[in-house]
Amino acid sequence: MTAPTQDRMLDFGAMGMRWEITHSTSDTGGQFFEAINVLAPGFAGPPLHTHPFAEESYEVLAGTLDVCVDGVWQQLAPGQSVKVPAGIPHTLRNPHATEVRLVNVHRPALDFEPFFRKLQALVVDGRMRLPPKDFQSLVLVSMLFVAHEKEIRSANPPHAVMRIVAFFGKLLGYRL
Repeated sequence: MTAPTQDRMLDFGAMGMRWEITHSTSDTGGQFFEAINVLAPGFAGPPLHTHPFAEESYEVLAGTLDVCVDGVWQQLAPGQSVKVPAGIPHTLRNPHATEVRLVNVHRPALDFEPFFRKLQALVVDGRMRLPPKDFQSLVLVSMLFVAHEKEIRSANPPHAVMRIVAFFGKLLGYRL
């Protein structure tokens, strides 16, 4: 197996997450987007969210992953997996003392890859901190979610709140 190229590596910095894209959108003709995710111990995870038009799946390779699907938390050990149907609220976290490695797939690919690349660029550039605890980060994450609402919608906070924050962010001159 060859080492991944730099353009296939996404490092979300202090957020505690890094990815290796194993099947890009162009690799699969848009059928799916796949990455190996590595979650640091204590990774708090994304907000509860949905993918209105895509299924997401997680398959644990190492460590223990906590996944919430439609309000029910479960722990996945190596070799275990879960599929989240389109439109179902979900999130994940790693509250454990060891790193988690998992295969993450979004099917179809839609614009998930550009979404994640932009998220990573905002974090690496220092424009956004995750989780968003300052005003600028809150505005930018809201704008990003609204720009990609076909791919992802926040359930908590509600997507409507993110749309309002994004609207005012644009009025204030924020740009992605």
